[in-house]
Amino acid sequence: MSNLTIKPLADRVLVEPAAAETKTSSGIIIPDTAKEKPQRGTVVAVGPGTTDNPITVKVGDTVLYGKYAGTELSHDGTDYLIMKESDLFAIV
Repeated sequence: MSNLTIKPLADRVLVEPAAAETKTSSGIIIPDTAKEKPQRGTVVAVGPGTTDNPITVKVGDTVLYGKYAGTELSHDGTDYLIMKESDLFAIV
């Protein structure tokens, strides 16, 4: 992650999604086909913002986002989401 070459533009952020749950709290193992897409992740890169929309999140923040927010991409074997900062719901 230290040599990440992706730099978002404008008011976009790059988020590394959290791992999907593999086991319920009662111990039942969830198969791959039934896993829900995570809606939480860690910000790994931010764009410079725009004059109308300055960036309020920073690298390392844990954020919540919509289930279908962002565009998926893979870089060096790691999956990321790139989305506008307005697609983020909250900083956890």
